[in-house]
This record gives sequence, C-alpha cells and structure tokens, in this order.
Amino acid sequence: MKSRICLALAGLIALSGTAMAEPIVGNWRTEPGAIARIAPCGDQVCVTLTSGDHSGKQIGKMTPQGEGRYRGTITDPADERTYSGNATVTGNTLAMQGCVAAIFCRTQTWTRQ
Repeated sequence: MKSRICLALAGLIALSGTAMAEPIVGNWRTEPGAIARIAPCGDQVCVTLTSGDHSGKQIGKMTPQGEGRYRGTITDPADERTYSGNATVTGNTLAMQGCVAAIFCRTQTWTRQ
C-alpha cells in the first residue's frame, strides 16, 4: 500500500513540473508581423508560418529543455539560411533567437495570438 502511495506521489510531482512549464504550442505573431504556428511534431515542436509572404513554410524545429526553454534550429525564410536556435517562453511572449557559431545572435520577440 505504501509503495502505491509513494508511486502516485512521485507521478504527481513529475507531472507538476511539466504542467508548470510555459507552453510554446500555439499561434505567435512574429516581429515582422506574420503568424507562426508552433505545434508538436514527434518529441519536438515545429514552427510553421501560417501568414505573410512565406505562409506554409516550416522555419524551425525545437526540442524542449524544460522550464519554458527550447533548443533546435530556426530558418530565416527570406534567405533560407538555417541557424542554431533557442526559444524562451515567458507568459505571452516568446524570445526566438538564431545564432551563428553561438557567438553572433539575433533575437526577435514574438507575442501569443
């Protein structure tokens, strides 16, 4: 009986950490004004533009790192260059960062739609 209670308690603790993380899934307005949909794709999330000049183009794939942080790749749809990417969700804002050689980085702030 005690082992079942301990197992149930451990499960609740594990789930509470996941539930407290900021969700990245949803629609986001990029700085240039397009809408990007972030949706699960396997064990990652995929970033696809749903409006603007590059509508329908997948521009990123990221893996959850915990606590609202994600790491993967992000592509500039205008020039098709792919960069290492980081994303951090804080409430209704998303800091989307692309880096070259982990030194030269550019960050955009996206807002939840």
